[in-house]
Amino acid sequence: MNKTPTQSALACDPDWWRQASVYQVYPRSFADADNDGLGDLKGVTSRIPYLASLGIDAVWLSPFYPSALADGGYDVDDYRAVDPRLGTLDDFDEMVAGLHAAGIRLIVDIVPNHSSDRHAWFREALAAAPGSPERDRYIFRDGTGPGGSLPPSDWVSHFGGAAWTRVPDGQWYLHLFAREQPDFNWDNPEVREDFLRTLRFWSDRGVDGFRVDVAHGLAKDLSEPLRSKPTTSVPLTQHDGNDPLFDRDEVHEIFSQWRAVLNEYNPPRAAVAEAWAPTVARRALYARPTELGQAFNFDLLEAGWDAAAFRAVIGANLAEAELSGASSTWVLSNHDVVRHASRYGLPQGRDLREWLLTGGQDPVEDRATGQGRARAAALLMLALPGSAYLYQGEELGLFEVADLPSGVLQDPIWRRTGNREKGRDGCRVPLPWNAGLPFFGFGDAVPHLPQPEWFADHAADRQHGDPASTLELYRAALRLRRELQTGEKLEWIDHPDPSVLHFARPGGWHSITNFSTGPVQLPPGNLVLASGPAGDGTLPADTTAWVLE
Repeated sequence: MNKTPTQSALACDPDWWRQASVYQVYPRSFADADNDGLGDLKGVTSRIPYLASLGIDAVWLSPFYPSALADGGYDVDDYRAVDPRLGTLDDFDEMVAGLHAAGIRLIVDIVPNHSSDRHAWFREALAAAPGSPERDRYIFRDGTGPGGSLPPSDWVSHFGGAAWTRVPDGQWYLHLFAREQPDFNWDNPEVREDFLRTLRFWSDRGVDGFRVDVAHGLAKDLSEPLRSKPTTSVPLTQHDGNDPLFDRDEVHEIFSQWRAVLNEYNPPRAAVAEAWAPTVARRALYARPTELGQAFNFDLLEAGWDAAAFRAVIGANLAEAELSGASSTWVLSNHDVVRHASRYGLPQGRDLREWLLTGGQDPVEDRATGQGRARAAALLMLALPGSAYLYQGEELGLFEVADLPSGVLQDPIWRRTGNREKGRDGCRVPLPWNAGLPFFGFGDAVPHLPQPEWFADHAADRQHGDPASTLELYRAALRLRRELQTGEKLEWIDHPDPSVLHFARPGGWHSITNFSTGPVQLPPGNLVLASGPAGDGTLPADTTAWVLE
């Protein structure tokens, strides 16, 4: 049965996001229609038939705004425009119309913690005097030490180095990420009102939802003296909403205002928080229906290949979703992490940052194991209640491009850490569409990141129609998921082997994953899909099967 939503259904279902399959497009690496080496919006539009063939419910479009690309587009020059290298607002409207005509909704990234240092407001701030209204939109402070020559605090950037940069008149501005990404002052009413305007701008153009970057970072305690942080800015020093930089209670007032705007539309615009919080209960606050409505969990992404770990993560996050009234989110890969096909092919506990510095040579990943586990994990994830977020290229079985030479690296992490971390470029290499075309059909110009020769074996055209391919596995799984996904309940089925994870969904749909090293018996029923060979009544190691009673 085909459950592709009609355009009328797109217009009236307020809960579409609860069980959606969402495909993340990193536009600069998806498809290059104007042949300048950089992916663009017309490239996305050209691949809508491919996206529709996958059976996804929505596209999450990573930043497409004007940007110097100091951080892959997360340094935004103008929140209500399209980067000219990626297209125009007309191109955006054409893409939205094409996606909606294909029954696919659109979620766009919004980046509220910081802008680019090229944003008009920041240029005005630099031109204005200390204490001016222009500077109050950002976080400027006098320095400490002799002549104010030292930063206002010891806060550290996520990308390495100090979180403060000094300007010519002697003041310092805060940037929790790259120096090209000055943090907004969310105590300023003008900042709050401008982002409400941005939400309306894109919602009026047909956007169905928003992914909120660094949602936990907007509210900050800027009272003097600025409180100290540990040697890295990532851990929260407080778990009760009183950390100076992250997950403060005041942030929820901001998102309550956002929800009021999102609810002005019919259906209400969806939103999902990228919120790193210290506890399940704290993260659930962002997902309340009075706020963003859903929050990412990355626990499955961070879990090792282990049945007990997966079961604990699934149980905890289903409980969190029930606590907030939302549905859970499931993620195995995205634009910020080593692709899961590579992670699963490496020894448990291997430091991925160190592994990338070796160019993927210490150790060399076991690609057969990694691919088998990645396929099994994807099938398990797609059987779970909640929203499944897929990252472009995982449906092609892509591995991390770990051997990118230092001369092509673009991630600011490489520079900010003094070349001690290679960063995230290895998962952002442009996709291979056609094995026989230059640059694998990404475009006719040299891509902004080089593609390895082994991409040919993963090209979409080579996998199309091959029932054993990862692409066809995803297509089959997403099609069946639409047919089988009813309700939001899960029942664990105990198995004699603790390395087997078995659960049932409403309607007699069973998912069984074998994390052990040998085959196990499948339960009785009709085998409808498996991530590997499972046709003799047994389930091999590192394999997931779906069975109907």
